[in-house]
Amino acid sequence: MFGKGVTLLKLFGFEVKIDWSWLILAGLITWTLAQGMFPAQVQGLPGWAYWVMGALGALGILFSIVAHEFSHSLVARRYGIPIRQITLFVFGGVAQMDEESRSPRAELYMAAAGPMTSALIGFLFWGVLLAGRRAGWPASVTGVLGYMRTINFILAIFNLVPAFPLDGGRILRALLWKWLKDVRRATRIASSIGSIFGIALIVFGIFSLFRGNFIGGIWWVLIGLFLRSASQGSYRKLLATETLRGEPVKRFMSTEVVTVGPQSTVQELVQDYVYRHHHKMFPVVRDGTLEGCVTTREIREVPREEWDRKTVREIAADCTADNTVSSRADTTEALAKMNRTGLSRLMVVDEGKLEGVIALKDIMRFLSLKLDLEYGERGPFSSSSEPPEV
Repeated sequence: MFGKGVTLLKLFGFEVKIDWSWLILAGLITWTLAQGMFPAQVQGLPGWAYWVMGALGALGILFSIVAHEFSHSLVARRYGIPIRQITLFVFGGVAQMDEESRSPRAELYMAAAGPMTSALIGFLFWGVLLAGRRAGWPASVTGVLGYMRTINFILAIFNLVPAFPLDGGRILRALLWKWLKDVRRATRIASSIGSIFGIALIVFGIFSLFRGNFIGGIWWVLIGLFLRSASQGSYRKLLATETLRGEPVKRFMSTEVVTVGPQSTVQELVQDYVYRHHHKMFPVVRDGTLEGCVTTREIREVPREEWDRKTVREIAADCTADNTVSSRADTTEALAKMNRTGLSRLMVVDEGKLEGVIALKDIMRFLSLKLDLEYGERGPFSSSSEPPEV
């Protein structure tokens, strides 16, 4: 879903990253505040002061989103749900979970934590704003405080809309899950509402465009498209998790593995392996011993003129928890690693011995067939090579 991004900070064991797309949003927010909102509210200041206010407003939004996502992450940890990291991107932020909620109660509390935190921050800024006005603080300061109060209330209210995967949609799913005793059905209903809400935002955005609100209309359309895609993706994620849970990696792995020797040159690797077998990853084996793996990612980092001089040993990656999996592991673990690392194949290793390779395409083929035969749902995995996040 996201690029690598930049690590902003590490707090309470969580890594907070900023996707490059968020920098675009920060620039747009700063420009909008400095050239539109703050000059209209606070008149008579020099131009640079409005830019400082705009930058502070953007930083305040950053703080608010991080606090919102931290609240989700802390509650998730309380219920034993592992959180890899928090990523800020162009439409806000997301706490990236390794697994779904295990009960309606956990889902409800985790979802409600975000809006509650945003509302509390809003009231905090409101209190500081009132104190500042009584103390006679400069209008530039109270202007930023007022903006932060409002934006946190908006963040809380918007996230309470019952459209999955917004927090309100997750709260709705938790209630439906509790009532129906069926997380899959509850997710389908909640994600359908989220998809409809996304379409409504797109229509509203188009209407705004015809009314002359070009920038606002574009943003509503983009948010609607994102929300519709996210709601559908969340349902695909649940289907994948429910379908693959309990299926061992051994069921899908191939034991007929094409390996490459560490002494081969990069030129030989490309010509005799990549172009012949069409894989993006090859285990590196010497005398039956697994020494690591090499992917097209490492090949791309080698200048073309050095392909006939560099050997596979020099560019191969070590065997790590990110590119290997046990044959006894649940397939959802393998799929989660593929999502996290971007790899489409993992080496299946037990006690240091290469047992086989598991490929994303084989998992996707199984998902598509099983959903078609057992549930009559074809589409989620048949038209895309992208793995559903697990």
